[in-house]
Parts: sequence; structure tokens; C-alpha cells
Amino acid sequence: MNVRTRAVAALATLALVPALAACNSQPVGSATADDDLTIAVITHGDGGSFWSVVKTGAEAAASAEGVTLNYQESDDDPEQQAQLIEAAVTAGVDGIAVSAPNPDAIRSAVADAVDAGIPVITLNSGSGAFDELGAITHVGQDEKIAGEGAGEQLAEAGATKVLCVIHEQSNTGLQDRCDGAAEGFTGEVEDFQVAGKSDPTQTSAQIAAKLQADGDVDAVLALDPDIAVAALEARDTAGSDALLATFDLSSDVVTAIEDGDILFAVDQQQYLQGYLPVVALALYDRNLNTIGGGQPILTGPGFVTQDNAAEVADLADEGTR
Repeated sequence: MNVRTRAVAALATLALVPALAACNSQPVGSATADDDLTIAVITHGDGGSFWSVVKTGAEAAASAEGVTLNYQESDDDPEQQAQLIEAAVTAGVDGIAVSAPNPDAIRSAVADAVDAGIPVITLNSGSGAFDELGAITHVGQDEKIAGEGAGEQLAEAGATKVLCVIHEQSNTGLQDRCDGAAEGFTGEVEDFQVAGKSDPTQTSAQIAAKLQADGDVDAVLALDPDIAVAALEARDTAGSDALLATFDLSSDVVTAIEDGDILFAVDQQQYLQGYLPVVALALYDRNLNTIGGGQPILTGPGFVTQDNAAEVADLADEGTR
């Protein structure tokens, strides 16, 4: 099965999940069963357009399952994320869902959770490390396969040199995306570190300067929707006609795809990455159910292009895609 076939199959997952997307203040949900479960979702998120959808999914699942949700983000700080996990263990929560962009940084904290008998699921980042961390499953996409698909699409579009923009230096998943893109692409892929989402102005300036300095770059691959917006501005500033593609959706990205300003977005359906771990942890706590058969639960990759962007535009506006 090639990357594109896997991508189409991944998109079908969305039909299995009800779009219960109302945002509530934390904690959300109230236990209607006798167990009165509390689930902690602790990510390296930064409150941006991507992670807001993850949070919406987690809140919807908590409401549907009748559990209390404690959702926290570490703003890309591995040490803080480990501390948040330790605090959840001390509080005696009934399950923890955690992203793992830097598995070594949270390994000890996750081990403490497992030793305390608290089930753990990894989400978003960590598909290659969930088993060794002691998690019961992982919810996300294989980042290398997703990158490979992006590289293939850019090659088909005629690009010869791709700038792969890395906005989080400690996130191994982002490097996997660039490595995968290099495998799927027929030309050159150059990794390019930028300031990141904490300084979008500087990030845009860095990309613009690179485009001006290197005329061989004819495609830019962003790894986040907010970085894609910065890259759009950079391309205009540089007067470049480079193709632009990105990982992940936001309302702005979908609009840019519809307008032809972005070629495609790799869609990992981040709503599911918030929703499914909460459901899976509730099922495990209540009925010892496990999902995935020891393998990751894949939510992507899918590809949103100008041909299908209209189908998800309203959902992106509503904050569920």
C-alpha cells in the first residue's frame, strides 16, 4: 500500500467520531457513572491553532464519556511537561494522555505513572517510543510516512529543492517529517531551523532571507499551520514564487489552499488526537479494553488539496479540523 492509499484510508477514520466540539472551561465533564474518573491530557502544546483543536477534541470526549478532564500544555518546555505529569501522578488521576516529542525528557515521569498503576497513552508525537515508555497505545500518525508523502507530492508538483522548516529543535517528530520528505522527494531537501511560533515575525524574516539568498529553493515545507502563515508572508516579502506546503490544518491554511496560495496540507486529524485518548482511557479504566492491538492508532496522514479543501473548510472554521 503506497503513501497516498494509506492517506485515503486514514481520512475514513473521521466518520467514526461524532463532532462534539463545544469548548468549555477546565475541568470539563461531570462523571455520570459511579467511577467518577479524572483524565489528564498533558501536551507540549502552545495554545496555537493546531493545539486548540486537540483540546476541543479532548473536551468533547470528556463530555461524551462523563469524565473530568484536566488539560494542560507545557509550551514546548520538556522539563515543565515532566513536572505536569508528576503532578498528575501525585493527584492520583485515573489516566494520562501525553505527547512525547522528547521521550527521554518525560521518561522518568511516565515511568512513575505506570508504576502507580495509572494507564498512559501517548498522542501526537511519540509513535516510535510509546511501547518503551510503557504506554498502552499511541494515537497519531507515523511522521516519517507522512513526510514521505509530502515529499512525493512536492516532486510531482515539479519542485527540485525543498526547504523543510523546523520550528521546535527538541521535537524528534519534526525531524522525522523532514527525513521522510527527503526519502519521498527526488531532489534536495534542506532542513532549516527557525525561531519558532514564539516569534512569528522573526520566523517569517528568517524564511524570507533564506529565499532571497538561495534562488534554488523552489518549495517550502512548513511543519505547522501557524508556521505556514509566516512562510506565506515570507514568500511575499522575498518576491519568491516557491511552492508552499504544510503539515496540519487551520482555518487560515484551508483558505490559502482554496485560494491556491498553499499547495496542500498533510492532515493528521488532530481533533482525533484529543478525542480518542480520552475515550480509550475511559474504556480501559471501566472495562480493561485496549485499542490498537499493540500498534499505534493512526489518525493520518491524509492530504487536503484544492480539490477537497471545501469539504473541510466549515469544520476548520468551527475548530474541529
